[in-house]
Amino acid sequence: MPNLASALLHVASNAGAAGVDGRTVDEVVGRSRSLLPHLRDQLRSGRYRPGDIRRVWIPKPGGGQRGLGIPNVVDRWVQQAVFQVLEPIFEPTFHDSSHGFRPNRGAHTAIAEAKKHIEAGYEIVVDLDLSDFFDRVHHQSAAGGMSRLAQRVCDGRVLKLVHRMLKAKVVMPDGRRVSAQAGSPQGGPLSPLLSNIVLDELDWALERRGLRFVRYADDVNIYVRSQRAGHRVMGSTRRLIEGRLRLKVNDAKSTVSTPDRLHFLGFRLTRQSDGSVEVGLSARTEQRIKAHIRAMTPRTWGHSLGLCTERLNRYLRGWMAYFRLCHASEERLLKACDAHIRRSANGGRAILVRQKRRSRHLYRHLRRRGVPSRAASKSAFNRRGTWYRSATPGMHRAYPNAWFATRLVSLWATWQALNPPERASGQQLMLFD
Repeated sequence: MPNLASALLHVASNAGAAGVDGRTVDEVVGRSRSLLPHLRDQLRSGRYRPGDIRRVWIPKPGGGQRGLGIPNVVDRWVQQAVFQVLEPIFEPTFHDSSHGFRPNRGAHTAIAEAKKHIEAGYEIVVDLDLSDFFDRVHHQSAAGGMSRLAQRVCDGRVLKLVHRMLKAKVVMPDGRRVSAQAGSPQGGPLSPLLSNIVLDELDWALERRGLRFVRYADDVNIYVRSQRAGHRVMGSTRRLIEGRLRLKVNDAKSTVSTPDRLHFLGFRLTRQSDGSVEVGLSARTEQRIKAHIRAMTPRTWGHSLGLCTERLNRYLRGWMAYFRLCHASEERLLKACDAHIRRSANGGRAILVRQKRRSRHLYRHLRRRGVPSRAASKSAFNRRGTWYRSATPGMHRAYPNAWFATRLVSLWATWQALNPPERASGQQLMLFD
């Protein structure tokens, strides 16, 4: 009972969309007192049956679509409870070079370890990308999820429950119900743990071969000293992945290269002449942040000024919290993004013009903001469109750039706050020392 209760709290904190049954998180939480004993009895007796999984497609940053499976909220509740039982069993046995979906680990620790390998002279990277990993995991193969679970879990009810979750039918956007013969439903709480259980075999195989590597989910980087060694390791590791694990290596996204040319978790690593490694933003990350800021700051923002700035600030803070590891050499890019945000302030002024609706209301508002009568009249009673009036001297006087600067996050100022001088030299990455 305590495990189910804490699992529900976790699911509720994550919120998320409803599944096929249409029941929201709030509805399930509201009925939890009656659901909890019923759910417990079903799980204990082995009568619990997971519902169908709702398939949604989300665009990939590099093009194409990624399929997500959204279980019903009650099924997410059960998955979280199973996760809380299984994680303490498997987590201590996972390899130290596995960083994805693990407590006290993540992208930052992965970059820190990669940095150490490069500093040690392993300056060629075998970058392996697994094609449609979550859709290809074979349930019953020697290294598949169920067989590896059975090696450590002796309770048959748990194994049956996980098997039923893996076999749950998927409801496609057009209403078709599809049977799952392979794959793990990416989108549920249990999916990340199952992925690590499956790929743990790969981790320890690389360890036995004496290779230095960093793995984050299905993204694997192996560090070697030469191109020749890199191509040899690429071939042998491909045979292991496609033979033993029955997965598929994505040829288009897998390569042997130097770390400064690769996109690893959004970063690129460059070896400096003094032997140190500088952490920068990859070219793909630069393109994405610029495109995202442009999309979030159109000429005509679609909502209230407060909502627009709140959304933009939330995105910028989250982005910088992740990419705070980048070196001070990224100052140019961060300042360029800040400049675009400042220029987009005219879109904010346009919102204010539209909100006042009538010219006389805008005029009175500008006067209250201290704009002289003549300038306020030229802004308010001008027959030109909203965008033209938003750029008039009266609007700029009422809402100067400095007014927006106090309300919009600055990427460069945030980076400086997160990286004071004593840390900006790169010491923030020494996570394993």
